[in-house]
Order: sequence, then structure tokens, then C-alpha cells
Amino acid sequence: MKLVIGKTAGFCFGVKNAVGKVEEEINKREKIYCLGELVHNKQVTEKLTQKGISFIDNVEEAENNVVFRTHGVTKQTYELAEKLNLEIMDLTCPKVLYIHKLAQEYANKDYFIILTGEIKHPETIGTISFCGKDYIVIEDEKEINSAIKAFEKSNKEKLAVISQTTFKLEKFNDIVEKIKEKVETKKLEVNNTICNATRERQQETEEIAQMVDLMIIIGGKHSSNSKKLYELSTKYCSRVLFIETEKDFDSTQINKNSTIGIMAGASTPEESISRVVEKLKKIWYNKKGIY
Repeated sequence: MKLVIGKTAGFCFGVKNAVGKVEEEINKREKIYCLGELVHNKQVTEKLTQKGISFIDNVEEAENNVVFRTHGVTKQTYELAEKLNLEIMDLTCPKVLYIHKLAQEYANKDYFIILTGEIKHPETIGTISFCGKDYIVIEDEKEINSAIKAFEKSNKEKLAVISQTTFKLEKFNDIVEKIKEKVETKKLEVNNTICNATRERQQETEEIAQMVDLMIIIGGKHSSNSKKLYELSTKYCSRVLFIETEKDFDSTQINKNSTIGIMAGASTPEESISRVVEKLKKIWYNKKGIY
């Protein structure tokens, strides 16, 4: 058995920063309220809950303080938190905050905005609130025509295309090329806001998936970037497992002569990766007859 572990697997800067700061803060006060999951990873959420962090669904449930998760929140949520006199600990990923600022600037400059992303994802919902009234969210090429019609109907002269940070790079590029075929270049401004860490992770996943017999993606089931890694892997590797922890697979799924690739989403802790690796090593030793 040979293991190929992604160098970019695990916590990205934004997640590492958010988790670290929350853990520091919980030692300074009796209770912290976090609006939604800090990151989309069950193991991280459970660990923080045990340390005393309360995860809430509505900012009005908070008392004295509120943490804004890495995915960001809406403009209206900022306003409500201030109105409630809550101490805000904004742990929105800097890359997401940049997109909020960019969307606001485009809206102020009278652009129609096309945002590529998952419409129900927390990050997208937050970004939408900064886009003004003239925008549309699309997830694939099938929605391009309706997006162009919405742009034309708005009577805006300028069009801007931005993206959710964890959107698939290949899909974004395909969408942009199709839009360019339908819109005059002088009216179009494209800003690839997919996070560099996301791009690098996706590119490395593609490379590893082409080298191995089995690909294992470790990440939360609700993690957008982890799901993208799984989708990419299935394109290049015939056998792909999408797991949250080492408990989600067994020895019957592992061939001792396999070359196995391992990649993890941006919200997957190092300990989850280590446990998967240790289990694979144990399976290999046991199949060799060593106990």
C-alpha cells in the first residue's frame, strides 16, 4: 500500500485563524455565542461546544457577544447586532470580506452582478446582501442565458462577474468564457474571487486523483469545498470515498496493493487526517498478517 497525502489538505488560513481565536476567547469569558457553525465540520463544532461555545441560529439569541462565522453574514445581520449592542467578534474569512467589499463597490458603480456559487450556501447569502438590487446567482452553464436576460432587462450598461470563494475553478472559467461570447467585452468586468487556497487544493486533488487507485476525501458533508474535491476526484479516479472520519470506511474497501490518495477540505482538522492515515496503516499491517 502506498499513501499519497495532499500537501494542501486540512485547515486553510481563514479556518485556522477563526478556530484559534475562538479558543483563545473562550478562556477569557463565561460564554460565547456563534451565529451558525463556525466552519462546516461536525468534529470541530462538537469540540468547540464542549469548550463552552453556544451555536445559535438567530443573532437575537445572543447575549452580550456574538461571533460571525468564517462564511460571513449579511449586511442586515451586522446592523441588527449593533442595534442589540452586542460585542461583535467578526471571524469572517478575509477573502469573503473582500468579496463583500467588491460587491458593494460594483453595486455603487451601477454594475449588474453575476455571482457564481451555491445560492443556499451561507457565504453566498451573505454576499448577496452587498450586491444591491441588480444581481443574479448562477451555479452552472445552464443558467447563463437567464442571467444575460436579467442583465439586459435591468438596463444596466456594465456587468461584473464574481464568485463564491469555494466555487470550482474549472466551472467558473467555463461560465466566464460563455458569458464573454454573449456580452461585449467593454461592458464586462470579471474578478476571479475563488480563494487561492481553494484553487491550489483543487489542482492538487486533480493531480493526485490521476495517480492513484483509490481517492479518499475527508471533510464535512455540508462543506462546499470538500464536496468540490469529491466531484473533481470522481472525474479522474474510478474509486472515491467521501468520509468525515476514520469510522466511515473499513478494511473491505481497502486493497493492500493499492496506491491511495488522501485529500481533506479546508475545515478538516489535522487530527481527522492523522486518524485516517493511522487506520490505513493498521489495515495494511493486519492484511500482511502482522498483529
